[in-house]
Amino acid sequence: MSTHMSDARATSLTPLLLAVGVLLIAMASYQCGAAIAKHLFPAVGAQGATAYRLGLGALVLLVLRRPWRTRQDGGDWRVLWGYGLSIGVMNLVFYLALKRIPLGIAVALEFTGPLALALFHSRRLLDAVWVALVAIGLVLLMPPGSTSTRLDPVGVGYALAAGVGWALYIVLGQKAGAQYGSNAVAWGTSVAALFAMPIGIAHAGQALFSLPLLPLALGLAILSSALPYTLEMIAMTRLPTRTFGTLLSLEPAFAALAGMIFLDEHLSALQWFAIAAVIIASAGTVLSARQVVAEPLPT
Repeated sequence: MSTHMSDARATSLTPLLLAVGVLLIAMASYQCGAAIAKHLFPAVGAQGATAYRLGLGALVLLVLRRPWRTRQDGGDWRVLWGYGLSIGVMNLVFYLALKRIPLGIAVALEFTGPLALALFHSRRLLDAVWVALVAIGLVLLMPPGSTSTRLDPVGVGYALAAGVGWALYIVLGQKAGAQYGSNAVAWGTSVAALFAMPIGIAHAGQALFSLPLLPLALGLAILSSALPYTLEMIAMTRLPTRTFGTLLSLEPAFAALAGMIFLDEHLSALQWFAIAAVIIASAGTVLSARQVVAEPLPT
């Protein structure tokens, strides 16, 4: 009897563990894509890298999803355009931040956007603890001192602007997803590409069409868009929303590790502590929420 129960328990745990593993791979994929983007900055700038990610990412998603095959009646195109523009602006200012500050810090600062959105909808005393942790984290991420240790304030501003963009992306993405279903991601990324491509071309010029850069550009689009979108969709259908949101709070840690491994960006002990504070606040907000709403896939 106990053997059968153990086997049944192990069998039921397998899909859950698989989904957790898939989500962790998706988060690692995002940050590896960000590392590739930073390697492209000297050749095409942050604007060109944004154009690569969204332009090629849109093509990949359109080929894979083929959203035009689904007839869409009654959808509000203004919502879809707002969703797409939020994706475009969010990615552009995030890459502009990444050009000036380390990857782990940029993601931790960006993460304050969705975290602030979650806290805005709560009125409980416990949430003051999460706000305090975020405030401590932000102070420790930007330590006073010499110019060699102080973060670029413009980069910090871009990262915080990306956080605002992420919050808008969540709000508009929920509306677009309700109206356009799974096609919202492909159409929204296409709108974002229409926004980013002219900016990238204006900044990088002919360098954007350099064939030697194409492998890195494709890697950026796949690792930052096509692969994680697919993996996260698998995870979202197999994990409870609360578990999904809690695991997603590990994103800044993945970013810091990717920056250290691929970009030789080493953070101080205080900055690692600050990232941990943001992670704990994010996880605490999700775990203590009375009603957890699934967020659309981050872009």
